[in-house]
Amino acid sequence: MSAERPTDRSSLTGSAGSYSSRSGSESVEQHVALDVVMARAAGENFPVALRLLPRGLRDHLEAIYGYARLVDNLGDEFPGDRTVALDWADSELDALFAGSPRHPVFRRLAPLVDGFALPREPFDQLLAANRLDQHKTRYETRQELLDYCALSANPVGHMVLAVFESGTPERIAASDAVCTGLQILEHLQDVAEDAKAGRVYLPAEDMARFGCSVDDLSAPEAGTSLRALVAYESEFARELVEEGIPLVRSLTGHARLAISGFVAGGLAGLDAIEKAGFEVLGGTRRAGRSGLLRRFVPVYLGRHRPTDRMRASS
Repeated sequence: MSAERPTDRSSLTGSAGSYSSRSGSESVEQHVALDVVMARAAGENFPVALRLLPRGLRDHLEAIYGYARLVDNLGDEFPGDRTVALDWADSELDALFAGSPRHPVFRRLAPLVDGFALPREPFDQLLAANRLDQHKTRYETRQELLDYCALSANPVGHMVLAVFESGTPERIAASDAVCTGLQILEHLQDVAEDAKAGRVYLPAEDMARFGCSVDDLSAPEAGTSLRALVAYESEFARELVEEGIPLVRSLTGHARLAISGFVAGGLAGLDAIEKAGFEVLGGTRRAGRSGLLRRFVPVYLGRHRPTDRMRASS
């Protein structure tokens, strides 16, 4: 892909699972160890509803999230040369699609690649998003941000639909909207953390419109202008997530259960931000289990309407 760079693996040595960085004090294996990766994936990304799925389906979905988490770990947290670390992940993809995966995270993906004929493109897109994060820290327009989400979030939805053998053009389009909405929600939840890392995912044109500066993102708590901006972005994210309602209604069985979990999780997260008055700097605004359940039931049963509003419990 165009975002890929020449591979230089000279700073990664050893066999899979035992790579070390000459430019950092920690080893790559601390960021790609299977137990570390899967613990983070389960804690941050895995919707509660998916834990109700049969073991086989859950294993497949956990494998997808494990890969996404591994790539994020290398792109966001690796203390050495992150470009080289991402090159290592690229080489592991080479091995996976050659039929000889080496690292445990990639070995867990092999049954999906073989059994569902998953193409390499969504894996490469997630990798490209993390490469982009290494040099792009601002997004001027909403469209620029949407283009980023097409790499960083939407491919996960493509793979999930493939696992449920439910991918049609209409469903993929709806899934893209949901995944983008979930990515924007995550950006809103992590405004302060991202700003501390030197990244701003709020479009610059929107910040200017509401009179916000980058310095406002590092304040102890959100001011009036930042809250208004977060409300504006939250409404856009909500519209995107709600495009998943027809998607849920088009599905049955385990697929409906899983996708309902994604949609309900997004709505509940946005409820939590709204309940906090769109104050996203003074604490993490995430939905509690009761808020998730209150959203999940009507979404799953097909009773949710786009105008619905709830005061989420957290």
